[in-house]
Formats: sequence, structure tokens, C-alpha cells
Amino acid sequence: MPRLCLLLLLFLLLPPGLLAQTLAASRSATTAVASPETPPKPPAAPEVYLVAEEMPTFPGGAVAFQRFLKAKIKYPEQAIRLNLSGKVHVSFVVDEEGRILDPKVVKGLGGGLDEEALRLVRIMPWWTPGRVNGQPVRVAYTLPVGFRMLE
Repeated sequence: MPRLCLLLLLFLLLPPGLLAQTLAASRSATTAVASPETPPKPPAAPEVYLVAEEMPTFPGGAVAFQRFLKAKIKYPEQAIRLNLSGKVHVSFVVDEEGRILDPKVVKGLGGGLDEEALRLVRIMPWWTPGRVNGQPVRVAYTLPVGFRMLE
């Protein structure tokens, strides 16, 4: 209570012009903008969608993707010796321009097939990007790459 009385007394004793300056100074101190010495915040990382209204697609669709795999695949010798076949799942992000970013094997088979799947994803042409509200966006994508030995 004594503190409140002291503040009230100071408030009443201040000349009106000084009171206005004091209030303006206290307002500007609480709403001050970062000083020039403060480094600017880095821009936020672009959002990566798990599902988009229009998902990214390989140029030419599934048929073109199968043709690409057939033309580019090199079945590893070790996988042939071990009689390995199946699917290697590779995840990556398709950016706003259709580039493939950060490919990683999320489910592999070994025997050199994981490395071959990554090689194929890295040499793929740019995709048609995913879209949300008509705008291209980054979309996470997991692609199964099938390996089957021909008899």
C-alpha cells in the first residue's frame, strides 16, 4: 500500500508535459523494434507436405517411369549371386520446381540393390511438382523401386 501511495504522489507532482513524455518513452520502449546490431532471423524452412491436392508425378506418368527403369537399371552382381529380388523403398522430397532432394533408402534389400535404387532416383529427370491451391509446393514422397531377375 505505501508503494502505491508513493507512485500516486509522484504521478500527481509531475508537470503535465513531463508526464506525456514519460508515457511516450515507456510506450516506445515496450514496442521497440530490433536494433540494427541484432542479426535478422533466417527465413523459415519451406513447409514439406506429406499429402498435396496434386501429388508430384514422374514426367510421363507410370508408363514412362517403367520405361526409365528398364533402360537405366543395372542389376548388381551380388544380388544376382544371392538371388535377391523385391522392392527397395526410397524416400525423397520433390521441391517446387520438381527437383529430387535428399533421397534415402527407408526399406532396403541389400546385395547392392539399395545403392542401385538410390542411383536410379538420383539420375531421374525432374518431376512435375505437387500443388496445393494451384501453387507448387514441396512434397515428401516414397517410391518403391522393384527389382526382379529375369530367368
